[in-house]
Parts: sequence; C-alpha cells; structure tokens
Amino acid sequence: MRILVVEDEPTLASQLSAALEENGYAVDVAGNGRDAHHLGDNEPYDAVVLDLGLPEIDGITVLKRWRAASRNMPVLILTARSNWHEKVEGIDAGADDYLAKPFRMEELLARLRALLRRASGLASAEIRCGDVMLDTRNGRVTVAGQAVSLTAHEFKVLAYLMHHQRSVVSRTELTEHIYAQDFDRDSNTVEVFIGRLRKKLPPGMIETVRGLGYRLTAPA
Repeated sequence: MRILVVEDEPTLASQLSAALEENGYAVDVAGNGRDAHHLGDNEPYDAVVLDLGLPEIDGITVLKRWRAASRNMPVLILTARSNWHEKVEGIDAGADDYLAKPFRMEELLARLRALLRRASGLASAEIRCGDVMLDTRNGRVTVAGQAVSLTAHEFKVLAYLMHHQRSVVSRTELTEHIYAQDFDRDSNTVEVFIGRLRKKLPPGMIETVRGLGYRLTAPA
C-alpha cells in the first residue's frame, strides 16, 4: 500500500515516513502544498496523511482541488490541537479523518489502517482469504494458523492483493502501489514476488488472468 505524507516540518516528515515504511508501506513525502497537489493528482496513492499548515498552497485548498478532480483516496488530516475550526473545515472539504498535533504514532497508524480497510470494504484489522490471514496491526501472516515468513516486498504485494481480493490487479497497478516514487521500479520483479508467494500460500490462491494481471481468491 502506497502512502503520501504531506508535512512541511522536516523532522516530523522523517518520523512519519520511517514509521510507515517500518509498517510495510511505500511512502512518498511532499513538503509543500504545490508538490502535494501535483503528486496526489498524478500518482495512485492508497491514502494521504495531510498537514493543513503548508507553504505555497494550504492543505485545505489542496484537498478541495483533489476532491474537485475526483481524487477519492482516503485523507487523514493533521491539525494543531487548538484549531478546532480546521478540523471542521477539513472534514467538510473531503477529509476522512483527522488527528490533532501532538499525537502518538500508534494512533496515526491505527487510524490509517482503519481508513485503508474502509476503502477496501473491510471491517476487521485481520484480513482473511480462505486459510490465509493477514493482521494489519502487526504485519503477521498465517496460513491455517501457521505463521508464514515473508520478505518486505512479498508482504507489500500480498497486502495489496488481500485488500483487493477477488478483483483483477494488473502488474502495473501492483508496481505503482508497492514502490515509492523515487524507487528504481522494475515491473518484472512483481512476477518474482508472485512466484515466491505462490510457494508459501495454498495452491491456486493467486490466479493469473491472462493479459490482465492477478486475482487473489480462496481456493474452492
């Protein structure tokens, strides 16, 4: 899952990026509203963490422009604790949730997981497909109750497929959602990760849809 962090304070931006990457997300960072608007308008993010007090273009304006352009990715806004009017304005502008500064990183991660679940029509932090269970809270994957060891990229591919199970996901889509913008992407490696996952998951779980991509389904 790929996240855009929009924060002009370098230390906080770095902390957010590190925490998200540690939890299995691909992360891009924008330090001003102009860059944020461009990235959100042109890149396929699964969610955005958006500070409102930004240079060049403020966060509310950025959010309004995204929504006007039908960019519907979940947005979690960050706002100063005393600025309650910003919370109201942000929600009215199209934000899905808000978090007041200062905040605990654990709460931000929990709120972000909830936004991603809702966007995928999922209700629980434990995503299941047949015998496979992925716990989004701790990155743990089990098959029939037995823990499965995955590399970071294998986990990212599986997490995206689990969030979009029963839908056909193209190789290009997977590449765009498991790598950050500045990563040296090679779509061919997705096939390698799929091949490795097939050896660790029940047979037939990852289906190749010829000419279209892959589909994750529970074996009959």
